[in-house]
Parts: sequence; C-alpha cells; structure tokens
Amino acid sequence: MQTARDKIRELRALHEDGLLSEQEFDRRKNAILDAEYAPPGGSATPMAPAIHMRQGTEIGLMAGQEIGPQNRRYRLERLLAHGGMGQVWQATDLATHAELGHSALVALKILPPQLTQNASLAKLLIEEATQARRLAHEHIVRVYEWAQDPATDSYFIIMECLEGEDLDGLLAREGPLPLARVEALLAPVAAALRYAWDKHKLVHRDIKPGNVFVTTKGEVKLLDFGIAARSRSGASTLGLEAPGSAGTAGYRAPEAGTHQRQPVQSLDVYAVAVMIYQMVEGRMPFEGARSAGHQPSRPGTLTARQWEVLQSGFAWAPDARPPSVAALLAALAAAAGPSPEQVAERQAAERAGQEQRARQLALQRKAEAEAAAAAHLAREKQRKEQEAKERAEAELQRQERKEALRQQLRERREADAQAARLAKEEQQRKALQAKAAAAYRAEQQRARAELAARTAAELDALLPTASSPVADAEGVLRDRFLDGSGRGPELVLIPTGRFQMGSPEHERRIAMDAGSQKAWLERETPQHWVGIERPLALGRYPVTVGEWRQFVAATGWQPSGEVNWAAPGFRQTDTHPVVGVTWHDAQRYVRWLSEQTGQRYRLPSEAEWEYCCRAGTKTAFSFGDAIAPTLANYDGNYTYNGSPKGAYRQGTTPVGEYAANPWGLFDMHGNVWEWVQDTVHDNYEGAPATGAAWEDGGDQGRRILRGGSWLYNPRYLRSALRNGFSAVLSNDIVGFRVARDFG
Repeated sequence: MQTARDKIRELRALHEDGLLSEQEFDRRKNAILDAEYAPPGGSATPMAPAIHMRQGTEIGLMAGQEIGPQNRRYRLERLLAHGGMGQVWQATDLATHAELGHSALVALKILPPQLTQNASLAKLLIEEATQARRLAHEHIVRVYEWAQDPATDSYFIIMECLEGEDLDGLLAREGPLPLARVEALLAPVAAALRYAWDKHKLVHRDIKPGNVFVTTKGEVKLLDFGIAARSRSGASTLGLEAPGSAGTAGYRAPEAGTHQRQPVQSLDVYAVAVMIYQMVEGRMPFEGARSAGHQPSRPGTLTARQWEVLQSGFAWAPDARPPSVAALLAALAAAAGPSPEQVAERQAAERAGQEQRARQLALQRKAEAEAAAAAHLAREKQRKEQEAKERAEAELQRQERKEALRQQLRERREADAQAARLAKEEQQRKALQAKAAAAYRAEQQRARAELAARTAAELDALLPTASSPVADAEGVLRDRFLDGSGRGPELVLIPTGRFQMGSPEHERRIAMDAGSQKAWLERETPQHWVGIERPLALGRYPVTVGEWRQFVAATGWQPSGEVNWAAPGFRQTDTHPVVGVTWHDAQRYVRWLSEQTGQRYRLPSEAEWEYCCRAGTKTAFSFGDAIAPTLANYDGNYTYNGSPKGAYRQGTTPVGEYAANPWGLFDMHGNVWEWVQDTVHDNYEGAPATGAAWEDGGDQGRRILRGGSWLYNPRYLRSALRNGFSAVLSNDIVGFRVARDFG
C-alpha cells in the first residue's frame, strides 16, 4: 500500500520535472497530509497542529502551523526541502522581541524524532548546532540558534533564509556545465572549507549538490556544515542507519565511516571531485558500490592533464588525493594548458606561418623600394609646402602667446587680491575660533569643578565615617564584608539629576538605516524626562567570574540554566564578566552581597541604568553617534552610521579593556547584556518618572536587558535600546552589574 511519504515523493518528482507548479504541489501535498492525519470518524481540519504518528516516526507538519517554545514561536510558511535528515521550512519569527538579531523570515531545519529521541544523541545535535553558530563566513549559511517544540518534542535549527536553488536544481535545469563555470561555482565552497579547517579544524563530510546553494544574487552558500554528518553518526549508534555511513552514497569516500580518530580533509576532496565529474559530464562517475580498481571514462570536455588531476581527487587511497579542495581546484586550473600533441600542431602551424610571412615581406620590400623613388619627389614638394604653412602658424601662435601672457598677468593680479582678502578673513575666523575654544574650555573646567564639588559633598553626606566603604584616590568605593573575609565589587558614586529617557526621532532614523526593525524602535518611545533623585552607586564593571566564584563557594549555588557559567564555550578568566546566570540568580547574588556587607544592594532600575550609561550625553552612544570595534566588544563585521569594520572576538573580553564613559563606568556598551529590575513593557506609556523600577503590569515572566553584547550588531549597543529575556533562562551573552543604595 502506498504511504503518504511515497505519494509526496512522487508529487515532488513531478514538480521538479516541471509538470506541477509550486502552488499545485503544495495544495496536493497538504491534502495528502490532511487525509493521513485525519481523526477517526471525521475529516481533517486544515492547519491542524502537528501530531505524533507513532514513536520513532516522522511528525506531520503543514503550512500555517506554529512550533517552538512558548516564548519563541515560529509559523511555518512553505516547505523548502525534505529528506532523511528531516524537513526544511521557510518560517516567520513571531517573537517581535526576539533575543537574536536576525530578520523575521528564517529557515527552520526540523530534525526527525528518531534522531533526537535519545537524550545523549539530542545533546550531540545541540553541540553541533552551537558549533555551527560560530561558523561566521560569507559562503556558509548562518546558523542562529536551536530550539525544541514542546508539543512534538522535535528539535529544530534556526538558520538564515535563502532565496534561490541548490546545485541539484541548477544541474537539472541547465544540464552539463563548462569546466570554467564549475570552477567558479566551487571556488566559494573551497574558501568556506578552508576557513572551517583553519579556524575550527572542521570538515564537512557530506558535500553534494544538494548542500551547495546558489542565491538569486549569485552568491554561493554551503549548507548543513557538520550537522548532518554528526546526526547520521549518532543515528547509526541507535541502529537506525548502517554503520560508517557518514556522507551521501555516491559522494562518500571509500574510507568514510572507518572510525578515523581525527577529521581529514580528504573526505571533502573526494566528494568535490565526484561533483566536478557530475557537473561537467551530466552523470555520476560511479554507479553502485565502487571497487578499488574501477575508473570511469574521461569526460570529453577535459584534457588528459585535467582528467589526471580529477582522477587524483577521487583516488581510492586518501593519501593520493590533493591536500584540500582549494588545492584540487588550483591543480585543475593549472592543468588547463594544451596537450603535447596540441603543442606540436601549434609549432608546425607557427613555422608555416613564418615562411608565409617571409615571402610576403620580400614582396612588400620590393614594392616599397619601387614606391620610395616616386614618393621622394612628392615628399620634397610636401616639405616645402609644410614649411610655409608652419611659418604662418608659428607667427599666429606667437601672437596668441603674447595675448595669453597679458591675460595671465591680469588673472594673477586678481588672484593675489582675492588671496589677500581670504587670508584676512581666515585670520579673523581663527581668532573667533580661538576665543570660542577658550570660552568652551573655561565652561568645561567650571562644569567639572561643579560636578566634583557636588560629588564630594554627596559623598561626605552619605559616608560620614571612614569605616563604611573603602574609597580609593579615584573615588571608587568598595564595601568591606562584615566578617573581614573580603570586599564587594568596585562602585562609582553617581550624581543625582534629570535626563531624557528614550531615543529622539533622528536617532531612530539612523538605526533603521542600519537595519533596525520598527517594532524594536517603538519600545524606546515616547522620549520623556526622568529625575534620578535618590543617591546611589553603580558597579564600575559587570560582576566578574572571580566575584561570582566567591559567591558560589560561599553559598553552594547550583546553576539551573542552559549555559555553564564556568565553561560557556569561549576562554575566560576571573576578570571576564560572568555569563550563564538567570535574573533570579542575580537576585540571589545581591541578597547575599547585602548580607555580607550590611548595605542594601540590588539590580539597577532601567531608568537608572540608561542615566548612568549616558553619563550626561545625548548621543546614540556615550562617546558619540558612531561606534568602532576599538571602543566596545561587538560583532565587528557590521557597521553603524559610517563606522569602520573591525574584529569579531566571538566571546567576552576582560572588564575594563575599553575606555570608560564620562562617569568612570566600563563596558556599558557591548561585552554582555545586563539584567535590570524592570519587567518588559512594549513602550514607555505609563512609565514612572522618578527613576524607580517599573514592575507593575507588563510581561511578568520576562525582564529587561540593556547594553548589547559581543554577539550582536553595533545597532544593539545604543544607550536607548531595550531588549527582553525570560527571567528563568540563562545565556552566554547575558550578565549583570549591581547598584547600592545610600541612606
């Protein structure tokens, strides 16, 4: 009896052959799925939620269905591809407050339940998705995150959504390709593989036309980097697939699956060599299982030297292959010269041509000699006529030069007069600038003196005795622990005052030009005045790994989130900001710190955080309206408002590595997102104007994050930007800093 899967496979074959439109294919496929999953005694309901067929089988999915955890839902729009490794859907990200910085349109790779029903295998898939997220290369499809659908227990991977077709579709449409076109399509693949090997010692292990995608703009992207290979490897341990089946039949090297201890590039070299043969010849080089001595026939479009290079690519022994895919393509390009027979034919043709040219030259010289005598008389006549003409022209030119010199003299006199006027005006302008600069410096000195006096007065009033916190020469405070065992984080006393919270319209226009979504920017409105009237001190840095380690040792705290704070996936020391802590973990820390010091510690409110971040400035960042990777830790592959590109560090940096803002606070932009006390609200309508935390209403399960992080684009580092995250989750991009009350 024909199954639903068989029927859909036949429909897809008709669609790929051009006999069914995409709309007709989707309509018939959905009808088959509706009939397959219809409840007993009734008809299927369109857009019904996905259900389990039985344990270990695939899950029915359909357009319009929503999947994902409660706080991050996706709506399936259309099926892009399906196979043994699951289904790939185009989907819409329904979470307008999404924690990731990608667009609303994404691609979801939904893995079959038989590959993830085992807990250890699911962990391997998660590790592969995490590793793939760090592959930041222009020719590798970007992996954003992984998630699990609670309704079906299915794991899926969230990826960059591409428009175009894979090489399977291109070859079906165009047929065999010229070698030059093949080399142009595979050169980006070689660059992507070289990057993965040099940076991460990774090989793909499943290269085939279906995993090479050509976008509508002509860009080439490599798909399924490492995920498919690891999935098959894990599946074989469950008896779902034959052992040693890493890769796809026909493109799989003979030694694949022989339990190599280290990844080797020769697996990818073999697969690419098979693809080159297929792309220039229009068929696979090997049919069925390959034997050691079998060699296919040479493609008619390849020279003997090119065929020798291509054979080395799919040599039976791995050591006989080129060391990398880039080396294979380079050898093919170098072998494009003529064969020895062609060289001999070309040399014979050149000799015949030389003899013909010699005969023609002799005849030409004879004709030239005969014409020379006749031409001599004509030249003499022409010479005399030319001399007369030149004398007349010389006289005319002399008169013109004389007039030109007069004109130049007049223009020089006018230019000298103009230069004198401009010099006088420039002197006056510089005098005015010097006067304005002196007045500005005097005003700045007065403002700094006033701020220093006010800060000193507040500090004297708030700290009447020398036994409370410890202050150094820079005015940095540290509270001693009551039992003498240590001290709290470094604090900076913040002056009271008023500021405008939120972003102005011109800043939002620049952010939209940099790629921000309108829904994000509406959270920063309306811009409103807030008064910070209660004195407080704010952590000079985010809480560090060393400070968190002291808390863990004292309290025996155990993590409950998804990220290991001690090993988040990148190198860190005690001076790096701690990550992998939930909002509730941060609350436990400030309570413990209050008990140890006898002072009141807490998380800052959102208004206090932005007031301290701006430090009296009104620009997008505390150092101006532009940003550079030398000023903060973020993804330097992206720019903002004309800023330069720079390094992408792929992890946190030690606190204090970048310059402080005008109030002496470090890392307020980038490095890690920072928890604050407030719950998430859609905008500032109804927000308090006193600087207090806004905890009434809103989304009680989520809390505000501020500041941006090492993983994000620079547009997320603006002083006014607001983000939100579940209070019970942790991440490798989220930390916090403390606030301390006085009085």
